[in-house]
Amino acid sequence: MTTNASFLQKFRYTLELVKFSHSLFALPFALAAFLVAARGRFSWTLLLWVVLCVVLARTAAMAFNRLADARFDALNPRTKNRHIPAGLLSKSYVIALTLISGAGFLLAAWRINPLAFQLSPFCLAALFLYSLAKRFTDFTQLILGFCLGMAPIGAAIAATGRIPGSSLVLGAAVLLWVAGFDLLYALQDLEFDRSQGLRSLPVRLGLNGSLKLSSLCHAAFLALLVLYGFLEALGGLYWAGLGLSGAFLLWEHATIRDDLAKVNAAFFTANGLLSVFFLAFTAADLYF
Repeated sequence: MTTNASFLQKFRYTLELVKFSHSLFALPFALAAFLVAARGRFSWTLLLWVVLCVVLARTAAMAFNRLADARFDALNPRTKNRHIPAGLLSKSYVIALTLISGAGFLLAAWRINPLAFQLSPFCLAALFLYSLAKRFTDFTQLILGFCLGMAPIGAAIAATGRIPGSSLVLGAAVLLWVAGFDLLYALQDLEFDRSQGLRSLPVRLGLNGSLKLSSLCHAAFLALLVLYGFLEALGGLYWAGLGLSGAFLLWEHATIRDDLAKVNAAFFTANGLLSVFFLAFTAADLYF
């Protein structure tokens, strides 16, 4: 009984470590891109491999991020209770998790098609680069956006065996969406990052500059989704979902401007709902 309880506790800690619930951000856009590229006709086995790719790549990236940032997490009051600084999970365990997840991602990409497998090592390299970026560049939010923007492009590759031009538009949209909300999220650590010499766009631009750039990123995100809808000749339900996405973003920015302390709640609620509803309305448009 104790062994089972210990295993379940470690499993729960692992999900918390990689913030598994945040898969809501990248996965729905990847699934939407897959469904659109396949025009609703697909193999469920292939879809499973796509989901595994997204989840395993994200797990490897988050585990590596926690390893790379362990020293800073221990110093930051907001993150000092994370699993490595708090001693809930050992570094050796998280290293093993990174390696296993990364290998699993490469295997899943291999099972999808040759192009997906050929590009998979570059995808992992980009994901790991993000965790180190704050040490040498201000553009960490754009690198994170690029990492999540790869998901819909990879999903379209899985569905077609090539890189559809429209998937690049959706990938660019996701890049700007993620960069926009990470600009807001990073404001929580603005003073700490400055004190430690860590680099980011919020450190460079400050509070007001970050809020303005975030708004511009999200406006460009919506514009690219409009372009994507035209390129794929999507219908009324897609456009309704796009309108809802805009409403979620307006609510997020209004909430944070009124009270910066609400950034964490607004970040997860608005963006989690946006991605889920985008998938739901896009899928409904394809099938109905």
